[in-house]
Amino acid sequence: MIKMTDAPEKLATPTDLKSNEIKDVAEGLNRVLADSYALYLKTKNFHWHVSGPHFRDYHLMFDEQAAAILGTTDAIAERVRKTGNTTLRSIGDISRHQTIDDNDADFVSAKDMLKELRDDNLALVETLRVVKTAADDSDDHATSALVDEWIDAAEERAWFLFESAQSG
Repeated sequence: MIKMTDAPEKLATPTDLKSNEIKDVAEGLNRVLADSYALYLKTKNFHWHVSGPHFRDYHLMFDEQAAAILGTTDAIAERVRKTGNTTLRSIGDISRHQTIDDNDADFVSAKDMLKELRDDNLALVETLRVVKTAADDSDDHATSALVDEWIDAAEERAWFLFESAQSG
């Protein structure tokens, strides 16, 4: 019979970051992670339900944006763990941390989809800027650098959504 070794009762990750300061960073990253999942699912929802004369363009753009958003989630969660903290564990945990609203409407016009996703990406940028400030205040340069990339990506998504909504 194989005997299990004693497992730790608590996750422990070596870090030189001060636990009190980095807790704010981890909490902010968990909020970003929850919002990223909420934004991912909303973007996929709109990808699946878009309709109208620009169907193909919007359908493809929403799919590309959803993939990019989902692509950041592992890096966000792993950064939380690298700082010695824990991250989200479930859909319920996501819902408790998210600040981006879900959209369960039976029908949303393509124009409203573009506007809502643009606003949500800009809201994500605001949350990311708060995390950046906390990371800088904590001398957490790795998180700060990652957040710069995520801000740029969210701003680009918002820009594409804005330009796609222009009439003319």
